[in-house]
Amino acid sequence: MVLLGVDPHKKTHTVVAADEAGRELSTVTVPATAAGHLKLFGWVTATYPQRRWAVEDGRHVAGRLLRELMAAGESVTCVPTKLMAGARAGARTRGKSDPIDALAVARAALREPGLPAAHLDQECLDLRLLVDHREHLVAERTRNINRLRWDLVDLDPALEPTGQKMTTQKVLRELIDRLGRLPTTVRRNLAIEKTERILVDTIRIKELERDITRAVTPLAPTLLALFGVAALTAAKIMGEVAGIERFSTPAKLANHAGTACIPVWSGNTEKHRLNRGANRQLNCAVHRIAVTQVRRHPPAQALFARRRAAGDTKAGAYRVVKRHLIDVIYRAMNQDTRARQTIPLPKAA
Repeated sequence: MVLLGVDPHKKTHTVVAADEAGRELSTVTVPATAAGHLKLFGWVTATYPQRRWAVEDGRHVAGRLLRELMAAGESVTCVPTKLMAGARAGARTRGKSDPIDALAVARAALREPGLPAAHLDQECLDLRLLVDHREHLVAERTRNINRLRWDLVDLDPALEPTGQKMTTQKVLRELIDRLGRLPTTVRRNLAIEKTERILVDTIRIKELERDITRAVTPLAPTLLALFGVAALTAAKIMGEVAGIERFSTPAKLANHAGTACIPVWSGNTEKHRLNRGANRQLNCAVHRIAVTQVRRHPPAQALFARRRAAGDTKAGAYRVVKRHLIDVIYRAMNQDTRARQTIPLPKAA
């Protein structure tokens, strides 16, 4: 069995074939195009009939290659960048190049056989794209609001809405009307332009929320039934997990989400700390659920209180709640997946 480590880039992909001991057998670099992928697959098929793929987890540069490999029935594992960097740093070969990185990807996959396999789930991919697009629009709207506030201070501090959010369509339309009554200046015109941009983004964000809700509701009814899990959070979890079938146990999902605490002790005192690696987007979604449940959900409140009484810090107690939540989320997502496999979803009109 040969392991093919892939270092993906925007214009090229470098592949290194390694044996089960991590020794380099051969290397090839192909363009990151359909023709390049076809050439790569032809070379691999002719040279290594028994193979597995390990691809560095670069969301924006590896996605197309991953989809084509999985569509061809190949066995593919995604290797987190930090694991690859650690394998490269521990190698005898110094320096950094695409072949060195590709070999480090292969060695990291050999060293960590429990990494989740890549999974082709178009529904989860669509959810992730919608959620990411909405988050980008929210971030851009926030930047525009901050810039607009300084313009309003300079024009007239009384223009800034007090006690009202500048993400409400009614407030934004009223602000455009009030700005239009001011004498024409460059700052006034720019303020109107920014307000109109904020209004357009607000309308689109609301539309995306409705689209996400419609998409995730039939896919994850059990997940949505959990206390503190709304449509946006459920969509975020599904998009980042990218197929619960990739994880054979809740512990592996917890490790992927960064909710499995890291041991940091030696001798007689056993200690653990927060895992700052793994998928921070997924960790953030689980943290939001934990905060909501600790505030309003009796079972979570009881668990949090027990851990605090046992001497845990507030952050430590939250980590326990989040680790317990991963078990609950894992069961819910598996239940939803089984339901989708047995009951076909209605086709969109």
